[in-house]
Parts: sequence; structure tokens; C-alpha cells
Amino acid sequence: MSDNPYEILGVAKDASADAIRKAYRKLAKKLHPDINPGDKAAEDSFKAVQVAYDLLKDPEKRARFDRGEIDASGQERARQQYSYRDFADAGADHPYHSAAGYADMGEMGGVFSDLFRGRGRQRGGAVHMRGRDVRYQFTVDFLDAVNGTKSRITMPDGKALDLAIPPGLPDGQTLRLKGKGEPGLGDAPAGDALVEVHVRPHGLFRRDGDNIEIDLPVSLGEAVLGGKIKVPTPDGPVTMSVPKEANSGQRLRLRGKGVPKGKGGGRGDLFVTLTIKLPDRIDDELRDLIERWSKDHAYDPRKNTQV
Repeated sequence: MSDNPYEILGVAKDASADAIRKAYRKLAKKLHPDINPGDKAAEDSFKAVQVAYDLLKDPEKRARFDRGEIDASGQERARQQYSYRDFADAGADHPYHSAAGYADMGEMGGVFSDLFRGRGRQRGGAVHMRGRDVRYQFTVDFLDAVNGTKSRITMPDGKALDLAIPPGLPDGQTLRLKGKGEPGLGDAPAGDALVEVHVRPHGLFRRDGDNIEIDLPVSLGEAVLGGKIKVPTPDGPVTMSVPKEANSGQRLRLRGKGVPKGKGGGRGDLFVTLTIKLPDRIDDELRDLIERWSKDHAYDPRKNTQV
């Protein structure tokens, strides 16, 4: 598989954000491991699609990739090597200048650049520099992102970090764990761990901002006669009334059953789109009834779909 994010998602380089999002959703639904259990190729493709979307959905990352500053995984590309002469006449603003008298250390490369470009300090001959931030990616289930949870992630060095997922966390949100990055030099503090959290698609629920959408089948009798049915929600099933003479595509609202909006903000709503589901087997009684009814009640269900 190509490592070009545009090719992975099957979109043009000038594709709109909406086109990229639609392409991602289509591929994620097709390749999700829950739909392809045991299929390693599909799982690898799903991961590649997620990485590609993570890069292209972020306008800044996308622009940097297009300029060649980062690669398809979001990592910095190797910088061009410069010599001291390239900066000798650049004045006080060139990358290897410092008031501490280290302007002649430019040819030593990035180490001194990091130490003396405002990140590090010298006290008593020792260097004190805050540790680097480290970045990780972590995937949670849809319901855990909606309701909140606590998870433990294992870092490359084997150390475990406890991660609190707040209720209502959106896909792509970055959580900061203070002091969990690389250790600092001298007396300087450690860096932070930045964890970018991704949300697995759900088989029933779809998120739209603070609201949740679900397609729910109803029987022919429930649609015609109305009645009360059980509806799954992120908090568990609730009872909802289906009005008489309901139709496929009719949209009903369950207030306050969507995504938490934060402290004291309440919750969004859950929207239920009805779809009429006929019995798996049509018996003679139902067939005869429909035949008799149709003779005197013909109608065109496609009258509004003519081109």
C-alpha cells in the first residue's frame, strides 16, 4: 500500500475537508476490525487509513506535509545540513546565535541549537533544559469516548501511563500528561506526554457534534399502528413511542441522550431514523392481505424521485 495519505484515502491533493472526511468514513466502515475479524490485511489497511486521515484532517499538518516538512506519519523530515559559513553573516537572528557566546558552535548541529535557543540555561557551568515532549496515539471505543473511562497505555520504554478519558472526548483530541515526557537536564523539569486519542467507529451509533444518530428498524405493524419500542442509547436502552403511520426515514428525537457537553453543560440529543423491516418470511396470509389492499389503494412511493 502507498504511504501517501491522499492515495490511501483515494482523494485528490486539492480535495476539500468534507471530501476527505467522507472518504475516511467510507473506508473506516469497510475495513474496521470488528467487521473483518481475523483479517490482518484489513486491519493493517484500517490503521493506514486512520494515520492518513489524522494527518489530512489537520489543516496545519496537511500544509506541512504538502510543503515536504513532515512525512506521511507526521514526523519531521531530515533537515538539510548547514555549515557555519551559511550563518556567519546572518546577524543575531540566525538559529545558532546566543548571548552566551555560542555563535561559533553552529557547525555542531542541532544539539547546541536546542540547548542555547531559549530552551536551556547555564547555572554554575551546568546546563539545565526542560525535557522533550513525547507524542503517542491511542484508540478508544466509541462508548468509552462518549461516557468517559480510565485506560492504561504502555509507552515504548515499557512504562505504563494512566489516562483519564473525559466524557464527550471527540476524535483526534490530544490529552497532555504533565511531566510524563523525557527527563530534563540538570534541575529542569521533564517534558510532557501528548496523547492523541482516536475513537473507533461504532456499529450502531454515529456522532455528529454533541448529537448521536442511529438507524432503527421497526416492524410493519409498529409503523402502521404505532407503539412503544426499546431504543439503544450510550446509557443503555430506553423506551420510545413510535407514532401511528410512521414511515421509513422519519426522524425522532430523544432529548439528552447524546454526548456530554462538559461540566454543567448537559448532553446533546439522540436522533432515531426509522426504517421499516418486513418479516424474514412473508407468509400466505400477509401476501393475500397486501394483494387485496393494493387493488384499491395503489400509490406511487417514488413520485418525488423522478429526475
